[in-house]
Amino acid sequence: MAFVQNFPFLSILLSLFSGPLCSILSGKWAKRVNTGVIVTTGVMSAFVLQHVISTGQSYVYQMGHFPAPWGNEIRVGILEAFMACFFCAVMLLCMLGGIREREEQIQESKQNLYYVMVNLLLCSLLALIYTNDLFTAYVFVEINTISACGLIMIRQTGRTYEAAARYMIMSLSGSGLLLLGICYLYAVTGHLLMSNIREQVQFLAQTGQHHLSLMVALGLMSVGLAMKSALYPFHTWLPDAYGYSTLSSSAILSSLVSKGYIFLLIKIFCRVVGFNVVNESKVVNVLFVFGIIGMIMGSLSAIKENNLTRMIAYSSVAQIGYIYMGLGLATEAGIVAGLYHVLSHGATKALLFVAASGLGDASGNSDRFADITGAGLRNKLAGTAFLAGSLSMVGLPMFSGFISKFFFAQAAVGHAHKMFPTVIALALSTILNAVYFMKTVIRIYTPAPEGSVGGRQIGVWEQPAKSAALVCLILLNLILGLNSDPIVRLIQRGFEMFD
Repeated sequence: MAFVQNFPFLSILLSLFSGPLCSILSGKWAKRVNTGVIVTTGVMSAFVLQHVISTGQSYVYQMGHFPAPWGNEIRVGILEAFMACFFCAVMLLCMLGGIREREEQIQESKQNLYYVMVNLLLCSLLALIYTNDLFTAYVFVEINTISACGLIMIRQTGRTYEAAARYMIMSLSGSGLLLLGICYLYAVTGHLLMSNIREQVQFLAQTGQHHLSLMVALGLMSVGLAMKSALYPFHTWLPDAYGYSTLSSSAILSSLVSKGYIFLLIKIFCRVVGFNVVNESKVVNVLFVFGIIGMIMGSLSAIKENNLTRMIAYSSVAQIGYIYMGLGLATEAGIVAGLYHVLSHGATKALLFVAASGLGDASGNSDRFADITGAGLRNKLAGTAFLAGSLSMVGLPMFSGFISKFFFAQAAVGHAHKMFPTVIALALSTILNAVYFMKTVIRIYTPAPEGSVGGRQIGVWEQPAKSAALVCLILLNLILGLNSDPIVRLIQRGFEMFD
């Protein structure tokens, strides 16, 4: 075995054990450790990606070198390594953009605890990407839940306590359903490793045995992960959790955490159960319908908001709907479109949250629409970044959002029953996106009335960390929009060895 093949396991261990380490360090040193861990795991993931691309084969890493069914495994292919690289890059930029807010909004004595949560969150995301064991996935789903809850409530205001409580109630309900589904699946297959379950499920599907139990297990796991990833109507916790957390928390939760659950659901569909069984169960039809409803209802809720951060949060409900609509198409093209939208939404939503913070800085630390008038003129880089993110969400060519919508429409073409609903939903959602994002862009570039107070000019060099994060996120969005072909080919190659 090549040494680089150990990197996925080492990256999980590194991020896991750096969490307790940060608990005994000062906030300043904990921040340095956290940055080093994110960079190191990102570099290791890049080496792993280069290795699997060069070999053209996925591989299984046995932890402790015990074979199935006693041992635990992680499975690494192009798609897993690429997602790990992307998650590390976006997390680094989210942390970079929110440095000042963390120092101002989190008590100095608790700042090291914040980095404990971030390290554990990174560990759980990497584990969800790489694991080949369903129960291990559940364990790290719970680590993810607890870490995310800590990121929400660390600000210690009444709003964040309430948001964390809502998040915990809804998320634990989803976790319970996921665990019940895993138990049902274990009861009928006798395995927890994904590849072993797949073999047994295919045999049971061919013989017609335990059909009802399989359908119940699949339904429970799908609903559980849909709740955790805020698919409509399970989104009620999301606006407060994203809207009142500190900047880095909002950006990470919106761009990465829900995507980890979605990636796990795709693994369950493709690697655990098999898409032929998933299609027969009609679960994908339910996800398709609620995905489309989420696209519309999330946008309508965003239009009614008068708070910039909460508007961006409601926009996430609509964007999650896009991904579930792609999964609901039940085709390889639909899943590839959904995976590309995971990248597009992750990059764009982080950009929008960091940009919104910059606009608030130029408006007396307020994100109310009444106060951000002219903010794009007072903080030109934040205004440009918000414009770029808005154009991506609307789906303007050159930006990643356009590519996502194009792939969703392309995946729907020729589908017997879902083509017209998909195209109509894409068109209507695009119009609604344009309404609330362009309304906001017009406001931030409308000169503030004379006599208004609270606004101030902010130069690029006044907030160097946030400026660097904004520039990098804009470039990442443009790369996804202008250089989509090699990225899509990479996703397709990864999906081929994903099965």
